[in-house]
Amino acid sequence: MASLLYEILICFLAGAGAGLGTGFAGMSAATVITPMLVTFLGLPAYDAIGIALASDVLASAASARTYAKNGSIDIRNGFVMMCGVLVMTLVGSWLSTFVPNTTLGGFSVTMTLILGLRFLFFPVTSTRQILQGGSRAVRIAKGAAGGAIIGLICGFFGAGGGMMMLLVLTAVLGYELKTAVGTSVFVMTFSALTGAVSHFALGHPPRMDLLVLCVIFTLVWAQIAARIATGADAKLLNRLTGIILTGLGIVLVVISWL
Repeated sequence: MASLLYEILICFLAGAGAGLGTGFAGMSAATVITPMLVTFLGLPAYDAIGIALASDVLASAASARTYAKNGSIDIRNGFVMMCGVLVMTLVGSWLSTFVPNTTLGGFSVTMTLILGLRFLFFPVTSTRQILQGGSRAVRIAKGAAGGAIIGLICGFFGAGGGMMMLLVLTAVLGYELKTAVGTSVFVMTFSALTGAVSHFALGHPPRMDLLVLCVIFTLVWAQIAARIATGADAKLLNRLTGIILTGLGIVLVVISWL
């Protein structure tokens, strides 16, 4: 009984952190769930990544629906990026089968801390208009290339896909923050689904109890966060997410050293 309650608690905390990150800043749920399952439950990194990507699907879809209601999604340009993401997510998932388990797990822990510090000290608050310079062909090429890089990272490490997408949308394509987050979670819905299916197909079925718990908890918290985010100050949301991730990252790094 104690072991079961412990697993439920870890899944709840992982789902809460992942859902808040997804709803607030378009962050991949795998950034939180993967290191939590690896560190606290001793799950193989490849299996943890598959569960994390599966948790991303409904959470991202629910968040995207909330952002869409507020007109904060650019589906037309997001579709171009999605094509690059989906193709390279498959490639990344295949490549990750050849990487040692400790390497994948260590990267996930490090990425959590780095993203937390990044949110705290360098919040994404861009309010520029979508790039006007250059032809539509150039913007399509940038979106497709950015999507390919994002997909490779998402499928290979199961982390960072959402944040990489957010950076491309704001820094390269010039989206304001809320539209960037909305478009990011829209694309992430499909990239996470592709990554999860390919992970389970190339590996073996995950523990269904952990999968169901993580999916439910992530979905609930992602909906709560998205509703708050659509009407909140962007810098505050960045800082809150940064505090959560930095604290989690420090704990995971310390535990991994023990």
